[in-house]
Amino acid sequence: MATPYTYLPDRAVLALTGPDTIALLERLVTHSTANWTPGENRYGALLTPQGKIIADYLALRTALGVLLDVASNALADLHKRLTLFRLRADVTLTPRDDLFVIAGTDPADHGPRPISGTAHVLVDPRYLGGRLRAFATQDEWQGWHGGHPAESTRPLPDYHADRIANAVGEWGSDFAAAQVFPADINMDKMTGVDLQKGCFVGQEVVSRMHRRGNIRRRTVALTSTGSGSGTGSGIDLTPGTPIQAETPIGEITSVEGPRALARIRIDRLARADSNALTVNGAPVQLHIPDWLAAEMAALSADG
Repeated sequence: MATPYTYLPDRAVLALTGPDTIALLERLVTHSTANWTPGENRYGALLTPQGKIIADYLALRTALGVLLDVASNALADLHKRLTLFRLRADVTLTPRDDLFVIAGTDPADHGPRPISGTAHVLVDPRYLGGRLRAFATQDEWQGWHGGHPAESTRPLPDYHADRIANAVGEWGSDFAAAQVFPADINMDKMTGVDLQKGCFVGQEVVSRMHRRGNIRRRTVALTSTGSGSGTGSGIDLTPGTPIQAETPIGEITSVEGPRALARIRIDRLARADSNALTVNGAPVQLHIPDWLAAEMAALSADG
């Protein structure tokens, strides 16, 4: 019987150990490392000096250091850049090829709890209510559940349907290295950016965007609500397809079933009729959270 978790084949784990690990991260990454005790996790990213995301990750503090849950295709670049920034800091970086990642799709309001067959459990803060996430080795997992995790967990589309419904963008699906600012994927609304901490790479750009109200792009969930012209049987939601008002306001970035994620220009959406948006000629609905509605209202007030 499958567990209520999904094996994530496109995620990998990078371990940082050594007495200078926290000090290194504090001066480099977007999240705060203050009052970070073993067992607690943070969401963050390493940015370019121009303020764009090289790689985002979930970071778990352990007794030995920090484990970073990162897109597998971003791991090598993140490893290389952190090594270059390390200089004389006493930090060892090790790809943990022995660990794989699983994720749940149910709310985790009560915090992390043990998951049989896993070594480390955290709560993903990008979701309202959180989601459990864990690292395990093949031997540990097989001892409890038998077989490869891909055979004993829920199907991968279940995970993507949940993250898309919750407007959680993912490296490799919704953006790539040096393509988006943190606000473009709502990191600042998901505890991923601490604008009150000391300097980090790219902070000047990110802070200026917030201070001056220059945020123009956000990630939102989208649902198809009708049939496209010429299709007769539904709408073809495809990554890269534009979302149309009188002018394009954004484009789809990832899809699962009738739902999709879209990166939109909120200044254009603020001027558009939100009830008249289409993709391939078919009506779609954007799911706008209250905080984004407030941002759009402020843009409209500023003209």
